[in-house]
Amino acid sequence: MPKPNISAGRSAVYTRGGMVCSISPLAASTGVGVLRDGGNAFDAAIATAAVEGVTVPAMCGLGGEPFVLMYEARSGRVFGLSGSGKAPMAATRDHFVGQGHKTMPPTGPLSAAIPGEVDAYATILERFGTRPLKKLMEPAIGYAEEGYPIPPLQANNFSEGLDKLRQDPQTSALFTRNGAPYRAGDILVQKDLAETLRRVAEGGVEEFYRGDTARELVRSLGEAGGLYTLDELAGHETELYEDPISTTYRGYTVYETAPPSQGLLVLQVLNILDGIDLAGMGFYSADAIHAMVEAKKLAFADRNRYMGDPRFVDIPLGELISKEFASKRRALIRKDRAASDIEAGALRGAVGAADGDTSYLCVVDREGNAVSFIHSLSNAFGSGFVAGRTGVLLNNRLGRGFSLVEGHPNVIEPGKRTMHTLNAYMIFKDAKPYMIGGTPGGDHQISWNAQVITNVLDHGMDAQEAVEAPRWTSLPGSDPATVDDPPVLHVHEDTPSQEVNKLRAMGHDVVLRPPRPSSGSAKVIIIDPDTGVRMGGCDPRSDGHAAVD
Repeated sequence: MPKPNISAGRSAVYTRGGMVCSISPLAASTGVGVLRDGGNAFDAAIATAAVEGVTVPAMCGLGGEPFVLMYEARSGRVFGLSGSGKAPMAATRDHFVGQGHKTMPPTGPLSAAIPGEVDAYATILERFGTRPLKKLMEPAIGYAEEGYPIPPLQANNFSEGLDKLRQDPQTSALFTRNGAPYRAGDILVQKDLAETLRRVAEGGVEEFYRGDTARELVRSLGEAGGLYTLDELAGHETELYEDPISTTYRGYTVYETAPPSQGLLVLQVLNILDGIDLAGMGFYSADAIHAMVEAKKLAFADRNRYMGDPRFVDIPLGELISKEFASKRRALIRKDRAASDIEAGALRGAVGAADGDTSYLCVVDREGNAVSFIHSLSNAFGSGFVAGRTGVLLNNRLGRGFSLVEGHPNVIEPGKRTMHTLNAYMIFKDAKPYMIGGTPGGDHQISWNAQVITNVLDHGMDAQEAVEAPRWTSLPGSDPATVDDPPVLHVHEDTPSQEVNKLRAMGHDVVLRPPRPSSGSAKVIIIDPDTGVRMGGCDPRSDGHAAVD
C-alpha cells in the first residue's frame, strides 16, 4: 500500500542536537535555552513545563498534575512518574450524595485534587537533573511578572471559557478583562503567581506543600467550602517507578504511563490492532476507522469496569494488556457492523465492579536522554478557582474523574486518586528510543495517540505528517457525566462521501467536523536509529512548535 499523501502545512524539523516540542512557543524557546546552556533533557523539561504553566493557563500550571516517561541514556533505563493528587480524607461518597450531588461537582474547591506539579519537578531534578530549580524557574517568573502576549489559538480558550472564568471574583479579575475575554495579542500579567513562583523557586517542595504557600492554599479552599487540611497537602507524594507498562506493536516496544493513568488503554488498543492489517485497509478509510473505533470501544469498556486507583482496586493489569486478552477482544469486532453496547471482557481474576484541557511536551537532548511529559488542570481552566493570593488556578480532577456510583472501581473515597485521562508514550526499537509523543485531549488522548502511532508505524508518515493528518474522535469515553451517552463518531469534514456513507451503513452515527484548536495538540519526536537524526512534528491545531538547539 503506498504512503498516504498528507498535505502538511509545515515541514518536520530536523536536528542532530537537542529538540523541544511544546504548545507554547515561549516555553519551547525556554527549553532550548536550557539545552544550549548545558542542561540536559530533564532540566529542559522542567523549565518548559514551568513556562507552559504561566503561558498556557487554561491547560496546566502549579495547580495541576503531571504524568511523565523518562529515558536515561547513560544507564539505558526507562522510568515513569505519577504526580496525581489524592482526595481529601473527608471526601466520601456519602458527603457528596448527602449534599444532593448525583455526579461530582465539576467546578469550585470541591472539584480539586492536591496539585502534584511542584513535587514532580523536585523528584525529577533530584534523580536526573543538573540545574537547580531556582535557575530553571527564572523564565516562568519573568513571564508571570512582566506578562506575555496571548497567541491566536490560545485566545479561544478565554472566550470559550468565559462563563467559568466569571463564576469566581478572583478568577474573573485575573483571567478576564473586566468581564470580557482576553484576545490575541493582549498581555496577560500574573503578579500573584510570580510571587508564588519566586517562593517555590527558593523553597521548593517545602514551601509549596508546608510553607506560606501551602497555608494560603488551604485557607482559601477552606473558606470556599473545600475539604483539604495542611497535613493532607504536606503528605502528598510523587511516585517514581522503573520499567513502565509496555507491549509490542509491529516489532516495536511501546511504553506507557502506569495507573492511575489510563495509558494502558493505548496498549490495549494497539494489541487489538496488531492483528489487523491497517496498512492494507488504507489510511482513513472506512474499514480502518471502523476497526480502530471498535478497538477503542472495547478498551474503554474494560477501563470503566475494572480500573481505579491501584492502591484501592486490584487492577488485573497483566491480563488486560496481554496479547491473549487482545485476541479475545479482537474476535468481537464485526467487520460490517458497529457495536452500540459493549461489555467488559471476562477476566480470570475479575474484580468488582471526555474532552479535557492539558498540555504535552517532549524533549530529547544531544546525549539521547528523552522526556515525554504531560500535565493538566483537567478541564479548561480547571476548577475555575484561584487559590487566594497565590495566583494558582487549581485543577478539577476530582470533579471530572470520580464517580458517585456505589461499588464503582472509581467511586470517590478518602485518600484515593482518580483514574486519569493523562498519558504519555515512548516507542523503542532495539532497546533505543525511536518515537516520543503524546497529546492533550482528555479521553480522546487514547484514540489520538493510537492514530498518530499507526500513522508512523503502519502508514510510514514523518513526524509532521503524523500529527497533522486527519483524526477521528469517538464518544463517549470515561467521563461520568457522559459515559452512558450513545456512541457518536466525529470524522474530518473532508472525508470522502463514499467512506462516510460506508461508516453510516455499518451503524456509526457519523458527524462531520472541521479541525479545531480543541482537537488535540499532538507532538512527536522520531529518532533515526541509524543516523541519530531527530525529526520533530508539532500539531498546527494549536499554538507552538518544535524548537532545536
